[in-house]
Amino acid sequence: MKKLPDTLVIATTILLLFIGLTWLIPAGEYSREIMNGRNVLIPDSYQQVEEAPQGIASFFTAPMKGFISAGEVIAFIFIVGGAFGMLNKTGAIEAGLQRLVEFSNQHAIYKKIIIPFVIVVFSIAGATFGMSEEVLVFILITIPMAKAMKLDAIVGVAIPFVGAGAGFAGAVSNPFTIGIAQGIAEVPLFSGWEYRIFVWFVFTIITIIYIMSYVMKLSDNPSASLLKNEEGETKIDTTENIDFNYQRMLVLLLFVLGIVGLGIGVAKYEWYMIEIGGLFFAIGLLSCLICKIHVDEISKGFTSGAKDMMTAALVVAFCKGILIVASDGKIIDSVLYGIATVVSDLPKVMSLEAMFIFQSALNTFLPSGSGQAALTMPIMAPLSDLLGISRQSAVLAFQFGDGLTNLIIPTSGVTMGVLSIAKIPYGVWVKWMGPLLGILMVVAAILLLVPMYFSVW
Repeated sequence: MKKLPDTLVIATTILLLFIGLTWLIPAGEYSREIMNGRNVLIPDSYQQVEEAPQGIASFFTAPMKGFISAGEVIAFIFIVGGAFGMLNKTGAIEAGLQRLVEFSNQHAIYKKIIIPFVIVVFSIAGATFGMSEEVLVFILITIPMAKAMKLDAIVGVAIPFVGAGAGFAGAVSNPFTIGIAQGIAEVPLFSGWEYRIFVWFVFTIITIIYIMSYVMKLSDNPSASLLKNEEGETKIDTTENIDFNYQRMLVLLLFVLGIVGLGIGVAKYEWYMIEIGGLFFAIGLLSCLICKIHVDEISKGFTSGAKDMMTAALVVAFCKGILIVASDGKIIDSVLYGIATVVSDLPKVMSLEAMFIFQSALNTFLPSGSGQAALTMPIMAPLSDLLGISRQSAVLAFQFGDGLTNLIIPTSGVTMGVLSIAKIPYGVWVKWMGPLLGILMVVAAILLLVPMYFSVW
């Protein structure tokens, strides 16, 4: 298979494509109003407006605009990268991973237990508080863990990213997707949770089976890795055994307490980028102090860790710039109007599946769960009434469409950022992730129809 271009080249190509679309798609806008503190669309208010095609100047200014708009996310990436650079100076994570790998090598069955268990943990995080950008933190741990287990970076990324993504798509109480969508659709908050737990279970089991089948393939034949012929392939380094002393034990304990604090902060105190970034900066600095690392080495560790995140930050900025071009060109509402018009003319069953496909396609233009909910649900909720479809089903179609495609779309800063950090070419990721996404999409289409024929809601 011919190797696809670099991630930044792909992002730049998509940017050019979107600039072209602003010349081809008529400009249009819906009127908006404030509902429950959110700016949402008013159904049947769409009207064409003055064309706003984006010129060549947009190609050069979009990345800068993307940097400014995604400033918080980019700062988060650099700070967390620097924090892990400090943490790595202590050797605590590497020493702990060495002990874990030794244990799993002595008891092979535990490799088959540890990975699924961690996937379930991330899936629960995605299903409950909507873990998304936070996986940028955890792949810095799971990639070294995968390498130490003689697996590749794909497994290291899949454990937190695909695990949390499966939970996000099968969410039970995600406030950023279900909470907003149900609020706009005017159905009780987090109602229908019983069926959503079943959906979450199905998605998570499928994800575990798929990842573990690849893990077993690599365990039997390491050359089966899709990264084996890639430049910068992640190989197992033969490092010296690191003493797992009491100081490094304290650092790992501090890290575990920090993760617990992260969960509490996100769930109870609505922590986001600033608070989480500050937490990991504190963990990194305190870890170095515990291990009595010299201040110059602390500084070098932070700088090195932040430097490793440069490509990921650039990718996030470019992806955000793409979406700004679509917004400035006033084509997002036009795409929404066109697809909603088509959906309304289909039979009930096909309309529901079309909603799912539509939400999946729109996610390329707007890879934000909360943003997509605010954009589409004011239209999809009343449309579902006209079609005789329950509003809960309309919310479920949004949930599936937004959640599953997040795992592969090239306009998602998180997706492309994760791949950049792991040095996984986008083409390789598509080759690995494509079959799983296809399976999950088919299963989602089936699960979407169950409430229509059975008394689920």
